[in-house]
Amino acid sequence: MADFKQNYFQRRTKDRGPRSNNRISSPEVQVIGNDGENLGTLSTNEAISIAKNQGLDLIEIAANSNPPVCKIMDMGKFKYDAQKKANVAKKKQKTVLLKEIKMRPVTETHDYDFKVKNAKKFISKGDKVKFTVRFKGRELQHSHLGKELMDKIKEDMKDVGKVELHPKFDGKQMIMVIQPL
Repeated sequence: MADFKQNYFQRRTKDRGPRSNNRISSPEVQVIGNDGENLGTLSTNEAISIAKNQGLDLIEIAANSNPPVCKIMDMGKFKYDAQKKANVAKKKQKTVLLKEIKMRPVTETHDYDFKVKNAKKFISKGDKVKFTVRFKGRELQHSHLGKELMDKIKEDMKDVGKVELHPKFDGKQMIMVIQPL
């Protein structure tokens, strides 16, 4: 009974990375040699023995093909190259930030110009800009002022960005998102 519990409740860890050598379950595999030469379709045991004779591993490259494609190479080198590719891809990816610029329907022209200039700077760096016009008190009765302000922003920003989210009301504020061209 104790043996059953030990095996039944044993934690099963998920395999990481591609299958190699004896973990390959397919009876036949398409084998690519260490030098890139296609060795053809071989039985898995035969391919493993060829790899062992060369002091290398048989690594499953394309598991979904029929038969699976395996390559004879060093497992450490394979993992190192995969990690290096992942690091390069991570370095090249750009995270797009959403910058927010808050205004009021009665924002003066100098403040407006300054905020639009900053928004253009954000968009030129590749970030999105969220414009928020906040209404207080009786300003809500004059929502057309906010609409006119958003239209003016749209007109001033059309040379650097395009509207992703058109102006809409969200409670007591009007929101618009502009993304780079």
